[in-house]
Amino acid sequence: MPPRPLIIDCDPGVDDAIALLLAFASPDEFDLLGITTVAGNVPLALTTANARRIGHLAQRTDVPVYAGCPRPLVRSLTTAEDIHGATGLQGADLPEPTLPLPAQHAVAYLIERLTTTKTPITLATLGPLTNLAVALIQCPDIAQGIDEVVMMGGALGGGNITPAAEFNLYVDPHAAKVVIDAGLPLTMVGLDVTHQVVTTADRLAALEQLRTPVGQAAAGMLRYYGQIDIERHNLVAPPLHDPCVIAYLLCPELFSGRPMHLAVETEGTLCLGRTVANPCPTAAAPANAIVLETAHAVGIYSLLTERLGKL
Repeated sequence: MPPRPLIIDCDPGVDDAIALLLAFASPDEFDLLGITTVAGNVPLALTTANARRIGHLAQRTDVPVYAGCPRPLVRSLTTAEDIHGATGLQGADLPEPTLPLPAQHAVAYLIERLTTTKTPITLATLGPLTNLAVALIQCPDIAQGIDEVVMMGGALGGGNITPAAEFNLYVDPHAAKVVIDAGLPLTMVGLDVTHQVVTTADRLAALEQLRTPVGQAAAGMLRYYGQIDIERHNLVAPPLHDPCVIAYLLCPELFSGRPMHLAVETEGTLCLGRTVANPCPTAAAPANAIVLETAHAVGIYSLLTERLGKL
C-alpha cells in the first residue's frame, strides 16, 4: 500500500518530539505532508522552533513546519514547563533551525491542503486542538479531506493537569468541543492508555544503546521528562503520551478500544476540560469516537527503539 498521507499538529514538548521522530523514521508508512504547531506545552515560538529542531535532527528538513495559533480560543494559555523544561526540550542540546519558516499560517495551510487533496489525509493531533478547530470554523468543508483524526487527549478517569482534566483538552476545551462535535472519524488516545506506556530504565537504556545522535537526544529528553508524573499519578516510571498516537497509526494491533459517545466539559469550573465517554451509546447520544483503553507497552517501545535506530 502507498504511504498514508499524514499531517501532525503538535506543541513540542518532549513527548511530541519523540512522536515526530517516530513518524520521521517511518517513511514507508507515512507520507508526512507537513507539521503544524500550536501553543501548549510551551509558547508558540518555542513549539515551532522545537518542531524544526527535531526535523533537522532527523535530517527531514523536507517536511515543512507551519506556525499556528498562539493561544486558545477563549481562555488564556496554560503551559507545562514543569514537565518539559523551560525550552520544551529539556535534556537535548539541539542547534537552532536554519531554514526559513514558511509564512503561511498553520490554519491556512490546513484549509488549503484539506480542501484540495485528492486522497483523504490523516491528522495526528498531539496538543491543544486550536488549529484544527479554527480551520473547521473557517471552512467546514475541510472535513471532506480528512480520513481520520487520532487525538492524544482526554481521559476516562482522572486528569493530569487538574483532578478532572487531561492537559491538552484543558488548555483549549472549547476547541476540543468544536473538533469532537464536527462528526469526524475520531480516535481518542487518552491518559488511560498512555499511563500504561512508561519509560522504564531498561527502555531508556535501549535508546541510549543506539549510540546515534537521535538516540542520545531521545534518551536525554526522556531522562528528564515526566519525573513529576511518577509522584503525581503513582506510576512506576514516566509516561509517554504523544508517541502512542503514531504507534497506533503504525501498529493498531498494539492497542484495544471501542466505540463510545465522547463529550468535553466547557461550562464548569471544577471539571473544565474533562472528557466524558459513554461506552453504552444511545440513539440520542450515538458513538462518535473510538476510545482506546489498553496498550501493549513492550511492543510500543520495541517499535520506537527499532524505528529511531534507522535515523
